[in-house]
Amino acid sequence: MVLQHSTTHTYSHPFPTVTLAYFLRYSSPRLNPFATHVLSTDTISSHVDPETQRLHTTRIHLKKSRMPGAVYKLLPTSMTGGGSGDKSSYVLETSIVDIREGWMSTESRNLNFTGVLSVVERQHFAIPTNRGITSETDVTTTVNFRSRIGEKLRDKFGQAQAQSDGWFFSGWGAKRIGSTIESLASNKTQDQMGKSRDGMRLVLERIRNTGMIGVLETLRRERQIQA
Repeated sequence: MVLQHSTTHTYSHPFPTVTLAYFLRYSSPRLNPFATHVLSTDTISSHVDPETQRLHTTRIHLKKSRMPGAVYKLLPTSMTGGGSGDKSSYVLETSIVDIREGWMSTESRNLNFTGVLSVVERQHFAIPTNRGITSETDVTTTVNFRSRIGEKLRDKFGQAQAQSDGWFFSGWGAKRIGSTIESLASNKTQDQMGKSRDGMRLVLERIRNTGMIGVLETLRRERQIQA
Protein backbone atom coordinates (compact mmCIF):
# COMPACT_ATOMS: atom_id res chain seq x y z
CA MET A 1 0.00 0.00 0.00
CA VAL A 2 1.33 3.44 -0.97
CA LEU A 3 -0.06 6.90 -0.22
CA GLN A 4 1.19 9.88 -2.26
CA HIS A 5 1.03 13.60 -1.55
CA SER A 6 2.09 16.26 -4.10
CA THR A 7 2.35 20.06 -4.00
CA THR A 8 3.69 22.85 -6.21
CA HIS A 9 5.18 26.15 -5.12
CA THR A 10 7.00 29.14 -6.60
CA TYR A 11 9.83 30.99 -4.87
CA SER A 12 10.30 34.64 -5.83
CA HIS A 13 14.05 34.16 -6.17
CA PRO A 14 16.31 33.11 -9.06
CA PHE A 15 17.27 29.48 -9.44
CA PRO A 16 20.95 29.77 -8.30
CA THR A 17 19.84 31.44 -5.06
CA VAL A 18 17.21 28.77 -4.39
CA THR A 19 19.71 25.94 -4.88
CA LEU A 20 22.12 27.64 -2.48
CA ALA A 21 19.35 28.08 0.10
CA TYR A 22 18.46 24.40 -0.25
CA PHE A 23 21.98 23.32 0.69
CA LEU A 24 22.18 25.85 3.53
CA ARG A 25 18.73 25.28 5.01
CA TYR A 26 19.99 22.90 7.73
CA SER A 27 23.31 24.63 8.40
CA SER A 28 22.26 26.67 11.43
CA PRO A 29 19.18 27.18 13.65
CA ARG A 30 19.98 30.90 13.62
CA LEU A 31 19.80 30.93 9.84
CA ASN A 32 16.70 28.74 9.76
CA PRO A 33 14.82 28.43 13.08
CA PHE A 34 12.32 26.12 11.35
CA ALA A 35 15.01 23.43 11.15
CA THR A 36 15.68 22.92 14.87
CA HIS A 37 14.60 19.27 14.45
CA VAL A 38 17.76 18.64 12.39
CA LEU A 39 20.48 17.51 14.79
CA SER A 40 23.36 17.18 12.30
CA THR A 41 24.18 17.19 8.58
CA ASP A 42 27.12 15.49 6.88
CA THR A 43 28.18 15.35 3.23
CA ILE A 44 29.02 11.82 2.13
CA SER A 45 30.08 12.65 -1.42
CA SER A 46 29.97 15.50 -3.91
CA HIS A 47 31.28 15.62 -7.46
CA VAL A 48 30.70 17.21 -10.85
CA ASP A 49 30.13 14.80 -13.72
CA PRO A 50 32.77 15.69 -16.35
CA GLU A 51 30.42 14.90 -19.23
CA THR A 52 27.17 16.54 -18.10
CA GLN A 53 28.70 19.14 -15.76
CA ARG A 54 26.00 18.26 -13.24
CA LEU A 55 26.70 18.41 -9.52
CA HIS A 56 25.88 15.17 -7.70
CA THR A 57 25.72 15.32 -3.89
CA THR A 58 24.85 12.78 -1.22
CA ARG A 59 24.23 13.93 2.34
CA ILE A 60 22.91 12.34 5.51
CA HIS A 61 20.83 14.18 8.09
CA LEU A 62 20.12 13.15 11.66
CA LYS A 63 16.66 14.39 12.59
CA LYS A 64 14.32 14.10 15.49
CA SER A 65 11.82 11.39 14.67
CA ARG A 66 9.13 12.43 12.17
CA MET A 67 6.95 9.43 12.98
CA PRO A 68 3.69 10.63 14.58
CA GLY A 69 3.35 9.83 18.27
CA ALA A 70 0.07 8.02 17.59
CA VAL A 71 2.03 5.39 15.64
CA TYR A 72 3.97 4.44 18.76
CA LYS A 73 0.70 3.92 20.59
CA LEU A 74 -0.72 1.88 17.73
CA LEU A 75 2.08 -0.70 17.51
CA PRO A 76 3.90 -3.01 19.93
CA THR A 77 7.03 -1.49 21.50
CA SER A 78 9.07 -4.35 20.03
CA MET A 79 8.43 -2.84 16.59
CA THR A 80 8.92 0.84 17.43
CA GLY A 81 11.63 0.66 20.07
CA GLY A 82 9.52 2.06 22.90
CA GLY A 83 7.87 5.38 23.59
CA SER A 84 7.80 8.35 21.24
CA GLY A 85 10.10 10.65 23.22
CA ASP A 86 13.69 11.59 22.32
CA LYS A 87 13.82 9.56 19.13
CA SER A 88 15.92 10.37 16.09
CA SER A 89 16.39 8.91 12.64
CA TYR A 90 18.75 9.23 9.70
CA VAL A 91 17.58 10.63 6.37
CA LEU A 92 19.59 10.03 3.19
CA GLU A 93 19.46 12.90 0.69
CA THR A 94 20.70 12.77 -2.91
CA SER A 95 20.62 15.69 -5.32
CA ILE A 96 21.54 16.55 -8.90
CA VAL A 97 22.00 20.17 -10.01
CA ASP A 98 22.23 21.26 -13.64
CA ILE A 99 23.07 24.96 -13.64
CA ARG A 100 23.22 25.24 -17.43
CA GLU A 101 19.74 23.80 -17.98
CA GLY A 102 18.38 25.37 -14.77
CA TRP A 103 17.00 22.47 -12.73
CA MET A 104 17.70 20.49 -9.58
CA SER A 105 16.23 17.13 -8.55
CA THR A 106 16.45 15.81 -5.00
CA GLU A 107 15.37 12.69 -3.16
CA SER A 108 15.23 12.12 0.61
CA ARG A 109 14.36 8.85 2.33
CA ASN A 110 14.35 7.67 5.93
CA LEU A 111 16.83 4.96 6.94
CA ASN A 112 15.20 4.09 10.28
CA PHE A 113 11.78 2.61 11.01
CA THR A 114 11.49 1.47 7.38
CA GLY A 115 9.75 -1.71 8.47
CA VAL A 116 6.96 0.41 9.92
CA LEU A 117 6.93 3.33 7.48
CA SER A 118 9.01 4.33 4.46
CA VAL A 119 8.88 8.00 3.46
CA VAL A 120 10.42 9.12 0.15
CA GLU A 121 10.32 12.81 -0.75
CA ARG A 122 11.26 13.96 -4.25
CA GLN A 123 11.59 17.57 -5.29
CA HIS A 124 12.19 19.14 -8.69
CA PHE A 125 13.29 22.78 -8.87
CA ALA A 126 13.30 24.56 -12.23
CA ILE A 127 13.32 27.96 -13.88
CA PRO A 128 9.77 28.65 -15.15
CA THR A 129 10.75 28.80 -18.82
CA ASN A 130 7.11 28.70 -19.94
CA ARG A 131 6.57 32.09 -18.29
CA GLY A 132 9.91 33.57 -19.30
CA ILE A 133 10.65 34.70 -15.73
CA THR A 134 14.21 34.10 -14.47
CA SER A 135 13.66 35.78 -11.08
CA GLU A 136 11.42 32.93 -9.91
CA THR A 137 11.88 29.21 -9.29
CA ASP A 138 9.17 26.57 -9.43
CA VAL A 139 9.31 23.49 -7.22
CA THR A 140 7.20 20.34 -7.31
CA THR A 141 7.30 18.14 -4.21
CA THR A 142 6.05 14.57 -4.15
CA VAL A 143 6.06 12.45 -1.00
CA ASN A 144 5.34 8.72 -1.05
CA PHE A 145 4.36 6.91 2.15
CA ARG A 146 4.49 3.14 2.32
CA SER A 147 3.84 0.96 5.34
CA ARG A 148 4.94 -2.66 5.25
CA ILE A 149 3.37 -3.33 8.61
CA GLY A 150 1.29 -6.22 7.24
CA GLU A 151 4.42 -8.00 6.06
CA LYS A 152 6.16 -7.32 9.37
CA LEU A 153 3.26 -8.67 11.38
CA ARG A 154 3.09 -11.84 9.32
CA ASP A 155 6.85 -12.36 9.65
CA LYS A 156 6.83 -11.66 13.38
CA PHE A 157 3.86 -13.74 14.46
CA GLY A 158 3.54 -16.31 11.67
CA GLN A 159 0.53 -16.95 9.50
CA ALA A 160 -1.06 -19.52 11.83
CA GLN A 161 -0.91 -17.26 14.90
CA ALA A 162 -2.02 -14.29 12.82
CA GLN A 163 -5.20 -16.12 11.95
CA SER A 164 -5.88 -17.12 15.56
CA ASP A 165 -5.27 -13.67 17.01
CA GLY A 166 -8.34 -12.15 15.37
CA TRP A 167 -8.73 -9.11 13.17
CA PHE A 168 -5.65 -7.21 14.51
CA PHE A 169 -3.20 -9.66 12.98
CA SER A 170 -5.39 -10.76 10.07
CA GLY A 171 -4.69 -9.57 6.55
CA TRP A 172 -7.55 -7.04 6.73
CA GLY A 173 -6.44 -5.77 10.13
CA ALA A 174 -2.84 -5.37 8.98
CA LYS A 175 -3.98 -3.41 5.94
CA ARG A 176 -6.11 -1.16 8.15
CA ILE A 177 -3.14 -0.48 10.43
CA GLY A 178 -0.81 0.18 7.51
CA SER A 179 -3.30 2.58 5.93
CA THR A 180 -3.73 4.41 9.25
CA ILE A 181 0.03 4.81 9.66
CA GLU A 182 0.34 6.24 6.14
CA SER A 183 -2.52 8.68 6.75
CA LEU A 184 -1.07 9.87 10.08
CA ALA A 185 2.33 10.43 8.46
CA SER A 186 0.78 12.23 5.48
CA ASN A 187 -1.18 14.63 7.70
CA LYS A 188 1.91 15.44 9.75
CA THR A 189 4.06 15.90 6.63
CA GLN A 190 1.62 18.37 5.08
CA ASP A 191 2.06 20.58 8.14
CA GLN A 192 5.84 20.16 8.06
CA MET A 193 6.00 21.03 4.37
CA GLY A 194 4.54 24.43 5.19
CA LYS A 195 7.22 24.99 7.81
CA SER A 196 9.87 23.79 5.37
CA ARG A 197 8.77 26.42 2.82
CA ASP A 198 8.80 29.07 5.55
CA GLY A 199 12.34 28.06 6.43
CA MET A 200 13.46 28.22 2.81
CA ARG A 201 11.88 31.66 2.40
CA LEU A 202 13.68 32.89 5.51
CA VAL A 203 17.06 31.63 4.25
CA LEU A 204 16.37 33.17 0.83
CA GLU A 205 15.56 36.54 2.37
CA ARG A 206 18.76 36.49 4.42
CA ILE A 207 20.77 35.70 1.30
CA ARG A 208 19.02 38.57 -0.48
CA ASN A 209 19.62 41.01 2.39
CA THR A 210 23.22 40.14 3.31
CA GLY A 211 24.47 38.38 0.18
CA MET A 212 26.03 34.96 -0.05
CA ILE A 213 29.29 36.11 1.50
CA GLY A 214 27.43 37.65 4.44
CA VAL A 215 25.51 34.43 5.14
CA LEU A 216 28.64 32.28 4.91
CA GLU A 217 30.54 34.66 7.18
CA THR A 218 27.73 34.44 9.76
CA LEU A 219 27.91 30.63 9.66
CA ARG A 220 31.71 30.73 10.02
CA ARG A 221 31.54 32.94 13.11
CA GLU A 222 28.86 30.76 14.64
CA ARG A 223 30.97 27.63 14.18
CA GLN A 224 33.98 29.38 15.73
CA ILE A 225 31.89 30.15 18.81
CA GLN A 226 30.66 26.55 19.03
CA ALA A 227 34.21 25.21 18.74
